[in-house]
Amino acid sequence: MAPPSETTDRSLVRALGTWALAAGIVNVTIGGGIFRLPAAVAGTLGAAAPLAYVVCAVAMGLIVLCFAEAGSRVAMTGGPYAYVEVAFGPLVGFLAGVLLWLVGTFALAAVATLLADALGAMAPALGGPAGRAATLLVVLAATSWVNVAGVRQGARLNVVMTVAKLVPLLIVAIAGLLAVRGENLALGTVPGPGPLARTSIVLIFAFAGVESALVPSGEVRDPARTVPRAIAVAMVGITLLYLVLQLVAQGVLGADLASSTTPLADVAGRVLGPWGRTLLLGGAALSMLGYVSGMILAVPRALYAFGRDGFLPRALATVHPTHRTPWVAIVVQAVLVWALAASGTFERLAILANVSTLVLYGACCVASWELRRRDVRAGGIPFRVPAAGVVPALAVLVIAGLLTSVTFAEWRVIAAVIAAAALLYAATRRARLAAAGTP
Repeated sequence: MAPPSETTDRSLVRALGTWALAAGIVNVTIGGGIFRLPAAVAGTLGAAAPLAYVVCAVAMGLIVLCFAEAGSRVAMTGGPYAYVEVAFGPLVGFLAGVLLWLVGTFALAAVATLLADALGAMAPALGGPAGRAATLLVVLAATSWVNVAGVRQGARLNVVMTVAKLVPLLIVAIAGLLAVRGENLALGTVPGPGPLARTSIVLIFAFAGVESALVPSGEVRDPARTVPRAIAVAMVGITLLYLVLQLVAQGVLGADLASSTTPLADVAGRVLGPWGRTLLLGGAALSMLGYVSGMILAVPRALYAFGRDGFLPRALATVHPTHRTPWVAIVVQAVLVWALAASGTFERLAILANVSTLVLYGACCVASWELRRRDVRAGGIPFRVPAAGVVPALAVLVIAGLLTSVTFAEWRVIAAVIAAAALLYAATRRARLAAAGTP
């Protein structure tokens, strides 16, 4: 008999193929940050900024290779939570799931607030606390309704929003390449390892998102083939786009780039005129809306998995009788995000989300090694990481290096969260054993 989590997941629809999953990864990775990121990177590294993208892409490449193998071996909804649970048991898996859910929840609330502020700037009637709260309510209710209506509908919306956000970026990239001034790209001094590493730490989060997009693994067709292909398509495309946009911004704006608050919009304004700037500002709003839509598809599946496995009330694992989606988890997630985004208190926990991301990445890299060692298979021939004995170790070393910048106070916060999650695990143990029929 299959484990309870696998049996429950059979009620979900496996509707996500390679392109739909790749679109989901692109959608939740390219949020609002890329519209401002080139200025921040140039402010630290100047014309050498593209080097940080290369360093970050190599580091993230090691990490996503481990995600690709783990995702091809474990097909349950929950993504990284499920990978770690299968590899190391329910306690470690639950702690990883808590980290995953925290990262997704606070990131989603942050971008939702930025979206509300952007819409308020374009339509002053939507400004102010009341207007922002109302805007957030409408956006979250609409995206939740689409995802409750079916994973296919949510995936289609993600594809549409991914295209909508990429079109203005591609227009600026192509038009900007024709306006690049060579002297603006001249490399003076090569930055030392310190500044390069610090900038790469910032950029690693611009590439993050794959961990949330893989949460609906129980709704992916043929995960052994689909997950690795989708990750490869998405991450190669994202890296190339980021590099081109940085080169274009530096080549067009030159010394003005570091002080720009809307670098890509400024590039569009210089190259295409006022309509180009408006296009990019609208594209930023669409990008953030697409991010919200993608995360409303992905993040509630972690709550669904917690309810499915007995850590939280089982009502969270309720599947809609018609649409066959985890509708209770989606609604609960939307309400929590609305409360955080409307109040703005989530900003104080941004550091926790960042540290959680790196710890989660490390756990998944180790899990991929353990899943391969035990030859865990979800059906079909799993993807195998090239240089399988080296890549997970290198990925863990990269993550450990990034975590050396975390302060003691930040470690204390993450330790408190993990301790609270462990207490919840212990408190629900008897009920979970009873539900499983174990004495």
